[in-house]
Amino acid sequence: MTRTTLTTPSAAHPGDELRDSALRQLDSAARALDLDPGMHKLLRTPERTLIVSVPVMLEDGKLEVYTGYRVQHSTGRGPAKGGIRFHPNVDLAEVEGLAMLMTWKTAVTDLPLGGAKGGVAVDPRALTRRQVERLTKRYTAAILPIIGPERDIPAPDVNTDESTMAWIVDTVTMMTGQSSPEVVTGKPLDLGGSRGRTEATGRGVAFVTLELLRGRGTRPEDARVAVQGFGNVGSVTAKALAEAGCRIVAISDVSGGYASNRGIDVPAAIAHTTQHPRRLLEGFPGLSTISNEELLAMDVDVLVPAALEGQVTPKNAAQVRAPIIVEGANGPVTADADRMLADRGVTIVPDILANAGGVVVSYFEWVQSRAQFYWELDEVERRLEIYMRRAMDLVLSTAETYDCSLREAAFIVAVRRVARAIEKRGIFP
Repeated sequence: MTRTTLTTPSAAHPGDELRDSALRQLDSAARALDLDPGMHKLLRTPERTLIVSVPVMLEDGKLEVYTGYRVQHSTGRGPAKGGIRFHPNVDLAEVEGLAMLMTWKTAVTDLPLGGAKGGVAVDPRALTRRQVERLTKRYTAAILPIIGPERDIPAPDVNTDESTMAWIVDTVTMMTGQSSPEVVTGKPLDLGGSRGRTEATGRGVAFVTLELLRGRGTRPEDARVAVQGFGNVGSVTAKALAEAGCRIVAISDVSGGYASNRGIDVPAAIAHTTQHPRRLLEGFPGLSTISNEELLAMDVDVLVPAALEGQVTPKNAAQVRAPIIVEGANGPVTADADRMLADRGVTIVPDILANAGGVVVSYFEWVQSRAQFYWELDEVERRLEIYMRRAMDLVLSTAETYDCSLREAAFIVAVRRVARAIEKRGIFP
């Protein structure tokens, strides 16, 4: 077969770097699968890109105009799915890269969905809550022609939340004259949200961690875990792992962290951070204090970076001693650091698998909203565990088959599933 060589230009901005990284990971999976050149090119290209102006009238009478985006990368396996973010750095390259990664995240967990992403280039902290509501509703009206429960289902992302989703539901309902709770996920429970959605990402991280330990013959009681980032994802992960028997020996947030060889009382730490958000070090007694950098270098069995992207880099990768890293955050290990750690035999569970619990329960919410029949929390958590463990087992076996890292294996699983779906559907017309 004649192969097509596809090149990626060097990145100049963060958004370009993210998109180019996603393209390189696709290219690597395509080579491993000996993917047809035409299919490879198709998967590199978003299906649909919409750029909109978002005018907002401020309270002082001034008109401000922002730029919004919605990119649908693939609907080969089902309606597109992906969050909406409000951030000054949002640009087309970033949204394209994130939409592509959502395609692989839904595919690796075997959800009947595709990938999308959206956003507005705005700093919502500079606006009043009323102005953010106006911004959201105008943006929703602008992208309404391409979203919908059978087309593209948005969700919360950076600087958006369940209130943002409620405003989207209201806008769609007012503009269509039809009740449309299933148009988004991540809604408030009062509007048809799913139980367990808030905890889903952290519980998913815990499930894949326990599955990896089980496959290695390691009992949870024998595993020492350090969790960087004690927000929603990190705290829920720590709590779930502790409940399973793991010893949480270090936690941290932006203020610093704590370490204890005996193990940390995670429920007490969560109660403390509820009272002191983002100030973990303020008045939580009885433990040794450490920095985030020291936590990353601790001699533990499992390291869970669940804070921000780019935490493990070539500058500190040599200090990382954990044999297992589970990416609770998006992109906490840079590409260069990833290669350095892989050369040392460190196992990294990639973000597209490790933190996919959120999109899995978003899928459950979409199903429940469409059926208007809602599940109890234990049903949500039982089904989440099934999806996460099944995905982890397939990625582990794929890594053995292809003699590759778990990151490469996750992309191979995802790309293969999307390509097969498109092949079986055929190319219209």
